[in-house]
Amino acid sequence: MVAAGAEVAYAARAPAEPPVDGAVHVRVELRDAASIAAAFEQVAPDGRLDICVNAAAVNHAHGFEDITAEEWDEVLAIDLRAAFLVASEAGRRMKARGCGRIVNISSIAGRHRSPVSGVHYVSAKAGMIGLTRQMAFELAPFGVTVNAHCPSQTRTRMLESTMSEDQQADLESAIPVGRLAEIIDQVGPVLFLCSDASRYMTGSVIDVNGGQL
Repeated sequence: MVAAGAEVAYAARAPAEPPVDGAVHVRVELRDAASIAAAFEQVAPDGRLDICVNAAAVNHAHGFEDITAEEWDEVLAIDLRAAFLVASEAGRRMKARGCGRIVNISSIAGRHRSPVSGVHYVSAKAGMIGLTRQMAFELAPFGVTVNAHCPSQTRTRMLESTMSEDQQADLESAIPVGRLAEIIDQVGPVLFLCSDASRYMTGSVIDVNGGQL
C-alpha cells in the first residue's frame, strides 16, 4: 500500500518488526469495541477514510474435540466479531462520504475446509464471506464496495508456527502450482480490490490459492 502511494495506518497491538517505513502504527485491542472505535478516531478524525483492509486473525490447529469454549470464543472474537466491528466503523465513515473500499481477508478455509486450522477458524472465515456479501448489499447505493479476498496457505509466521517443515512440504505437493504462496502473491489482488480497476465489483469473493479448486 505504501509503495502504491497510499497514506497508510496499520492497527495492531504493537508496531511491526522490522518497522514499516512510511506507515503509522495505531495501537488497538481487537477484543475491545471501544479500542477499535478509538483507533478509527485517531486515523480518521474528520471521517476521511478511503480504504480498509480487514486482515487480523488468530488460528489454532486443534481438532474439534480438543477445542474448549474459551478457545472458540477467542478465535471468533478476533476473526469474526472484530472483523465486523472494523468493517462497521469503516463502512459508517465511507457511507457518509459516498465512496470507499473495504477488503475483508477471509481464507481458503472459509471457502472449503482446512488441514491446518480448527473448526473455529474455518467457521469465522466462512462468516467473513457472509459479512462481506451483506455489507456489500447495504453499502452499494452509497458508492462503497466490500469484497472478500480468500488466500490459501501463505508462508507467514502464523503458518510456520502451526505447521512443521514436513507438513509444509506435503501441502506444497498437493497444490497445483507446486508451492506455498508467498506474501507478495497475495498483495496484487488486494491492491486490485482497493483500486478503481475493481469499481464495479462488490460482494465478490476472490480466490488466490494456486489452483486449489
